[in-house]
Amino acid sequence: MPIRINPSILSADFANLERELGRISTADLVHVDVMDNHFVPNLTFGQQMVRRLGEISALPLDVHLMIDDPDRWAPEFAETGAYSVTFHAEAAADAVALARRLRSIGARAGIALKPGTPAEPFLEILDEFDQVLVMTVEPGFGGQEFMESTMPKLRALRERVSGAALDVWLQVDGGINERTIAIAADAGADTFVAGSSVFLSDDPLDRIASLHAAASASAHAH
Repeated sequence: MPIRINPSILSADFANLERELGRISTADLVHVDVMDNHFVPNLTFGQQMVRRLGEISALPLDVHLMIDDPDRWAPEFAETGAYSVTFHAEAAADAVALARRLRSIGARAGIALKPGTPAEPFLEILDEFDQVLVMTVEPGFGGQEFMESTMPKLRALRERVSGAALDVWLQVDGGINERTIAIAADAGADTFVAGSSVFLSDDPLDRIASLHAAASASAHAH
């Protein structure tokens, strides 16, 4: 199973984003957290910013929408050319219809689950999505502590994805470092969002490599 490390620019220097993207050249994708100050109590980037990031980034964009009314807004983010657009299950009126719309525009469609949101309602419709993001912190701010209580949900998703041979990435976001990435990989995650642990390190490339190694070792232990 391929392991992907997606650094979150939420922890980058916003005044020097082009330089910051250059510091993570060995990453797989760039995670872009879009927050609207309604769905979560924080405000970050809009469509224009995402479009411009896509123009200057050598890596594909993995956009995570922590916003209300994604049924209306998510397609606009797909139209920026983002590689992947993930919206929250708790905010979408019709998750399947929205995922199909995103795919029709040309983006991978992802669905995100907050720590308290169960996976069960989605297990039978996983083929409608390209990615499921299991939040390992409450969405809204970087630098929070990893919630190990979310791992049974991840295991249930992995069992379904592997059992049905689905091409669905299982992503985790929140409190990811060398210790917690091993726990999440053991539970079945293959795609990892790391913010502060990458961007706030002295050597982001070395940190990406060590995260990748820790996840690979844990995933391959099965």
